[in-house]
Amino acid sequence: MPFRFQRLGIPGLVLVEPRVFDDNRGFLMESYRKSDFEANGISAEFVQDIHSHSVRGVLRGLHYQMHPAAQAKLVRVVKGEVFDVAVDIRRNAPTFGQWEGVVLSGGNYRMFYVPEGFAHGFCVLSNEAEFIYKVTAEFAPDLDRGILWNDPDIGIDWPVSSPVLSRKDLELPLLAAAENNFVYDPVAGV
Repeated sequence: MPFRFQRLGIPGLVLVEPRVFDDNRGFLMESYRKSDFEANGISAEFVQDIHSHSVRGVLRGLHYQMHPAAQAKLVRVVKGEVFDVAVDIRRNAPTFGQWEGVVLSGGNYRMFYVPEGFAHGFCVLSNEAEFIYKVTAEFAPDLDRGILWNDPDIGIDWPVSSPVLSRKDLELPLLAAAENNFVYDPVAGV
């Protein structure tokens, strides 16, 4: 199997480590194989790929899209290093408002699966970073939402104290005031 799947503390979040064939010529790895992901509980159908470039200190997020265009994401860094975060925003979930953070880099090859019902963001730790992600719904500006990056009720321990933010991200609401149509289903566990 070309991947190792590690479930994180908040159900649904998965750290994926691919098998990398590295030698003096460079490296080769699979970044996605539908059958392996499905066999490990990730049956998302990805419909759009997004690529961003950012410089040190840039923080993007915390973003999500509401239903009916909610997005699950499979994110990875191909150059540089980022601190990547997912926040559970499913109302009534036992982990509502909790977050997980992982370091993704071009050197560790890790990928982070973030299901629907989570806000997502990252900050750049290296001089620059190339960030790629697959999503399960196309971008829908009318359903695009977010949460303020430094919401004290969430308490993310970002490794940057004065990030570079977009005007949009500076004006996002706190989680308590954010529009959100995700509800936790205790029977299904999602």
